[in-house]
Amino acid sequence: MKIVKTISEIRDIVKDWRKAGYSIGLVPTMGYLHAGHGSLIEQSVKNNDKTVVSVFVNPTQFGPNEDLEKYPRDIDRDSQLVESLGGDIIFNPEASEMYNTKNYTYITVQGLSEKLCGITRPTHFAGVCQVVSKLFHIVMPDNAYFGLKDFQQYVIIKTMVEDLNFPVKINPVNIVREESGIAMSSRNVYLTDDEKKSALSLSDTLKKASQLINNGEKNSKELIKQMQEFISSHPYTKIDYIKIVDINTLEDIAEIPDNNYAVLLAVYVGKTRLIDNFVQHS
Repeated sequence: MKIVKTISEIRDIVKDWRKAGYSIGLVPTMGYLHAGHGSLIEQSVKNNDKTVVSVFVNPTQFGPNEDLEKYPRDIDRDSQLVESLGGDIIFNPEASEMYNTKNYTYITVQGLSEKLCGITRPTHFAGVCQVVSKLFHIVMPDNAYFGLKDFQQYVIIKTMVEDLNFPVKINPVNIVREESGIAMSSRNVYLTDDEKKSALSLSDTLKKASQLINNGEKNSKELIKQMQEFISSHPYTKIDYIKIVDINTLEDIAEIPDNNYAVLLAVYVGKTRLIDNFVQHS
């Protein structure tokens, strides 16, 4: 598996691919890859001639007291997974390669970035948009792949691409879960065995919410109340938010429609912040 460390080298490789008429897919990641990332890579390999997987723990999307330094990293493990799934190149730059010392320029998607995860992580999505826009300019992919577990991130990036006319198609990929039901995340490694049991409350409450909606419950406030009670009944849990929103605007909705809504939640289990959701669209 070829691992590229510099912007100039990946650009030269992409230039040759373009001359050969190849289509290019990009899977942006922060590494410590799991089966959820694997599903993104598989989609890219299936739909493109060449696939680039970026592995970059982006410092600008971490807040001052977040887990930048301890975020799990294992490039050898990542390389083996990407190669096994048919990816062509890993782009694994250092922060000094991606950012100059002053680093003045950010992109803010107003109206979408300030809510949900943006309340407790106010600089997070500016950092996400910054690094994703850089990756798009560097790799110039035809397609890019993002998991729907980070639903707010997906909506923000899709909006940024539409607003700024990036020539790339954003492809969403469904959540991949562990056998237990927990949504796959690189941060799951932080959980103790007891915390993993409590982390099941996220996926379990989403299943219960879906059942309640299918049985006729349309009042968002009542549904959220029941979800809060269920999660809070488990040890080690602290709810950040539970929201039911429009899938395009991320605005709260009081009455649950038949389609085009998302049930989103963020919960601390021990010290680990986990997110999960289900999305109903037409």
